[in-house]
Amino acid sequence: MRLLNSEISYEIAKLGHTDHICIGDAGLPIPEGVKRIDIALERNIPTFMGTLEVILDEMQVEVAILASEMKELSPKLYTELLEMLNKKCSGIKIEEIPHSQFKKTTQESKTVIRTGECTPYANIILKSGVAF
Repeated sequence: MRLLNSEISYEIAKLGHTDHICIGDAGLPIPEGVKRIDIALERNIPTFMGTLEVILDEMQVEVAILASEMKELSPKLYTELLEMLNKKCSGIKIEEIPHSQFKKTTQESKTVIRTGECTPYANIILKSGVAF
């Protein structure tokens, strides 16, 4: 078990099939009424990718949702992200939606985890799968 943050671990344990959480950069607006877990310490600490990697080790993910703008505005991150998702989540479905729609979708997230990441569009919604 890698995940030491008890609050994040608890939120993952409560997820049902298709429930989702969001991992966001330091600037992602978090909707009122959605649980916020703020782990940002300073600029780029913790990183989006480091946080995602640990969470993927703990969570069964069947769908990942990204802002379509990431591909053009943060191409290096986009490539690294796709590589990690395909490596850690066999058969994962990846959806890309406009950032404006992404922000609306976070309103349905069980929690938003705010990292210290400052790369544009370093955000992801992870929909829970089932382990059987």
